[in-house]
Amino acid sequence: MKDRIGDTVPVAGATSYCKLQTGARDKQELRICWEAFPFHSAQCMSLSDFYVTGTDTGIGKTFVSCILLHMLRGRGQRAVGMKPVASGCTYSDTGWRNEDALALQAASDPTPAYDLINPYALPAAVAPEIAAIEAGVTVALEPLSASFTQLRAQADVVVVEGVGGWATPLNATFDQATLVRALEIPVVLVVGLRLGCMNHARLSTAAIMADGLRCIGWIANTIDPHMARIEENLALLRQRLPIPYWGHLPHIPPGINPATLATRLHPQGD
Repeated sequence: MKDRIGDTVPVAGATSYCKLQTGARDKQELRICWEAFPFHSAQCMSLSDFYVTGTDTGIGKTFVSCILLHMLRGRGQRAVGMKPVASGCTYSDTGWRNEDALALQAASDPTPAYDLINPYALPAAVAPEIAAIEAGVTVALEPLSASFTQLRAQADVVVVEGVGGWATPLNATFDQATLVRALEIPVVLVVGLRLGCMNHARLSTAAIMADGLRCIGWIANTIDPHMARIEENLALLRQRLPIPYWGHLPHIPPGINPATLATRLHPQGD
């Protein structure tokens, strides 16, 4: 199914907040401000599935995906997450589980079966192609498409979180671009704000566009709170990236478990 979002760029200056409670000992609440975010307009009700990728691994794709799920749900949408391929899983009495996929499941409403959210749960915390070889598993496109179709039947929007950076392959014969084409959905890019982000963001954007896919927006996530000239870098990124800017996340304090992140997010009004 094609994405149903229109081509109109959202009005700049719209602001919303989410509160993040960091635990019983630390009652700090962080306000997360979004500018020019599509969920502040009627476009939210026509926004369909999208694929969340990043400029690298460990730059907050899961965190951002959970926020997007909650914001969509706050606007009355049935929204579910998906992590097609995940490496770095732990074994439990319910099988192999990945903490990022569990966080997406917790942020979803309705709550899908885990195996639909994460069809390929690979034990080793390495690149998925290597993890699959070590596990004796062949990652195939058909099961991923089938799981997506089942999730799509349960929800208005499926937020699909990718693995690593955009160019990370899924197996020896296809990459994330192949999967996104098969699902027929657009891409959202998470840019990790740290030294080198300009290069990573421009290369990632160029690669997505060179693959013939539509990137409908990008979100800045502050990975390094000590990064010099954050605002200046953000301003340059907004000038140089040829895709809509969706917002900027401040640095989130360490110690927040992605698996419990969704339960601590409380969307506030516009």
